Amino acid sequence: MIKPKHVAIIMDGNGRWGLKKNKTRNYGHLQGIKTVEDIIKASIKKKLKFLTLYTFSTENWKRPKNEIFFLFKILENYIDKELKNLNKENIKIKILGDHNKIPRKLVDKLKYTELLTKKNKRLQINVALNYGSRNEIIRAINKIKKKKYKISEKLINQNLYTKNIPDPDILIRTGNTNRLSNFLLWQLQYSEIFFVKKLWPDFKQIDFYKVLNKYDKIQRKFGAI
Repeated sequence: MIKPKHVAIIMDGNGRWGLKKNKTRNYGHLQGIKTVEDIIKASIKKKLKFLTLYTFSTENWKRPKNEIFFLFKILENYIDKELKNLNKENIKIKILGDHNKIPRKLVDKLKYTELLTKKNKRLQINVALNYGSRNEIIRAINKIKKKKYKISEKLINQNLYTKNIPDPDILIRTGNTNRLSNFLLWQLQYSEIFFVKKLWPDFKQIDFYKVLNKYDKIQRKFGAI
């Protein structure tokens, strides 16, 4: 039995959760941060090496401006509050996605976070921010073409945002929605996918452990018999 190294999560359902509580979508996003903290702790306990969180997609710019601003502010505040602790816990932070359009102040903080934590080894948290998988693949191909190399699977892997990161063993999507939403389309070729009905703020450590336990029972053949 091979233990998973990398879990990727589409954290869906924050806004709907807030509205279900007769509050705002932004209230749901705030509660979602608490779930992120719980899943980081669970990932450390289970000795995962990589945790990738779909934080903001290239399609999320279609949302109301005040919600977008609020999402970026949550991330900025989280960095201010938790960066020292993340570094103390030997956690590495890497940002996946296009920095264009993201507020400069947040970009600067993200770059500093990556620099400060780059040598940490316990757990790498990949934050997919302004991330779209199709854009990522097109970007990789254009980089290869610019160097006039022959396009190959190996070269595409080396030019993705996820360079040197193993493909996810597991993808979890909360929110009772069964689709990939332009997330890691290249990297998920043999990932085990778990769609969870619970909205993200209701997703607990026990739910995370249940997914890992189900994964342990799967015989992964990667196309073989």
